[in-house]
Amino acid sequence: MELRVQDGRAVLAGRDDAGEREVDPHTLPLGAGLAEALHEWAKVAAAVVRSDASPDASPDDTAGELVALRGRQLASRVAADMGAPVAYTDPVTGEKHIIEAPALPPDPEPEPEEAPETEVPQEQTPWGTGLTVSLFTAAVVTFMVVTLSLGLGETSQWLALVANVLVVGGIAPSVWLARKVMVWRWVAYGVVAGVLIAWFALILTLLE
Repeated sequence: MELRVQDGRAVLAGRDDAGEREVDPHTLPLGAGLAEALHEWAKVAAAVVRSDASPDASPDDTAGELVALRGRQLASRVAADMGAPVAYTDPVTGEKHIIEAPALPPDPEPEPEEAPETEVPQEQTPWGTGLTVSLFTAAVVTFMVVTLSLGLGETSQWLALVANVLVVGGIAPSVWLARKVMVWRWVAYGVVAGVLIAWFALILTLLE
């Protein structure tokens, strides 16, 4: 395939069984706007050739170089779209160049399949051991709170009440933080249960 300028228009010439044929770029599957760009370039090239051919005009090397550069760029785009080399004839100098089609990028290598994530078995809740710890803690806390309250209650009921509030207020932050710790949560459950049982026992004592 050869890119030429003929009568101010761009044509692409090629050979088949019937001989050489010239076709308009609009009839080929070229990229958007490429056919129009070829014809615009051909008009400018024809004007430069006519200007250089005029006996009264001085040759404009800059215009000729720009036409040649633009022609090679367009020929490269044609070669890329058609997937075949394009022969480009410089309309100003008549030199012929072969523009090779750009190499196709290699097919991307398939990404390795990710190994399926292994599900980590969830740790089973140790109900037996945990409840044993909670019961033991509850018994100790109940005994301590009841003993403290009864001992202070002999002196003053208000003193026993204040002591209970101070004890519970002091351990409440630690119990609240320990409720989500794997082992200490059972101790926290026991402390809460022990305090509630002790208060219930003290209320029953006061009602007697």
